[in-house]
Amino acid sequence: MVFPSTLLDAYRRTEYRVEWTVEPFVLHVDQPSPTLLRCHAAFGVHDSTFITAWNPHSSPTPADANAAAMARLAHHIATRGLQTLPGVGIDPSGKWAGEESLLVLGLDAPSAVEMARAFGQNAVVCAGPDAVPRLVVLPGS
Repeated sequence: MVFPSTLLDAYRRTEYRVEWTVEPFVLHVDQPSPTLLRCHAAFGVHDSTFITAWNPHSSPTPADANAAAMARLAHHIATRGLQTLPGVGIDPSGKWAGEESLLVLGLDAPSAVEMARAFGQNAVVCAGPDAVPRLVVLPGS
């Protein structure tokens, strides 16, 4: 699938908000995040991924289906022994409703792509040791 540029632009503009009790923060694609770097250090990880199970393939989905998908995602992550912080992806223009999400600590990009594919997502936001969030579009989505 080739994504419309408007959809990719929307992913890039999204504010990826993380509710870390120590210091809540917002991730922006391709912008270094000193707070994410501190978060990585606090949890002893080098990678993290911001992921959701809401609205598979960017198609509006009923709230109950989104909630059930998020519960399955949270369980899937927990069975891998990974820690998470709650988050929400917010469209700053207000065109799209916020999507409940998780920042998965210690989840690298290749593993994130596999997980996102399993939950019908087109893309995820991954950060490595440099704490720069990068949009990773799933191949073949």
